[in-house]
Amino acid sequence: MIPAPPPKVVTRHRDGQIHAYVVDSSARGTLEPTAIFQPRAGDEVVESVVRHDLDQVVYTTLDGVVCLTRAGDLVWSSQFEPHSDVRHGHRPGCALSLDGRTVWVYRPDAMAGRGGGDEWVVHDAENGVILARRELATVGHGASHHVHPADGSVYLDIGEGQDGSVIIRATGAIDSKPEFVTYPWSDRCLIDLAPSGQQFMTVDHDQADVTFHDHPNGNVLFTLPVEAFGYDPEECFVEWSGGYLTDDTAVVTLGGESQDEEEWFRHHLIDVRTGTLSGEFAVEVSNPYELVPLGDGSWLTDGPGGHPVRWPGAPKPPAPPHPAG
Repeated sequence: MIPAPPPKVVTRHRDGQIHAYVVDSSARGTLEPTAIFQPRAGDEVVESVVRHDLDQVVYTTLDGVVCLTRAGDLVWSSQFEPHSDVRHGHRPGCALSLDGRTVWVYRPDAMAGRGGGDEWVVHDAENGVILARRELATVGHGASHHVHPADGSVYLDIGEGQDGSVIIRATGAIDSKPEFVTYPWSDRCLIDLAPSGQQFMTVDHDQADVTFHDHPNGNVLFTLPVEAFGYDPEECFVEWSGGYLTDDTAVVTLGGESQDEEEWFRHHLIDVRTGTLSGEFAVEVSNPYELVPLGDGSWLTDGPGGHPVRWPGAPKPPAPPHPAG
């Protein structure tokens, strides 16, 4: 029997601290932090990830990566060299491997003015020793990591601003050098991996469509342009947000601007088994990126004081309009 995956741990940065929230089957409504970590004095946290046992946090700053215990003791740190005086336009990111044994760090060194291209670095999670280093032919502002839920491979989606987006996948265990595969696109943004890991979802960099791909080869399963949702592509676009609500259902967000120049967005459900629309549903969020599907049929939104709110169960479609008369 395949063991159940550990509960998800999400982080929020509030009041100079890192708040960790455990999202298990019993967590619903406004979540309270299960653990709180205090970064080192002077550290401005860019991105953070907390181990499932809540004993340690890893976070990036503009200048390095740091690992601390829950008590605030330094486990290890690694500075990005050479030093950069550039303070804007580059956001280093980090992720833990599926087994928690390695830390993956994206370094946008080109935008930081460190010379050369970006780097993707793999650290031993226990001591920070560099196990692998990959020089990238990208000039990214930032990147998002997506860890495959079954085979442990790691996807990296690098945003290069107007130049597009590059998606790279790495495979390999802690005792072997990773193998890196760059997908043959420069115009697709990785949004999410399916809970089973059998496919993944991308959005066109110019926001003209959403596409679902087979894992790991990236072969296209189906594509839905803006027109498929009943909108005018001259007036509407696909947001770089959404994801898998379950293995069979994905959330795609469409946005645009009204004649009064007011921005709007709507969420749509897709049956990924058939590639067909399953209806629109209403979720009370303030922006297209607030809704975070968790893959187990539930999703997160933002709540009071910056705490996440978990909504379990399938989303309900909006009520039909009242008949005229």
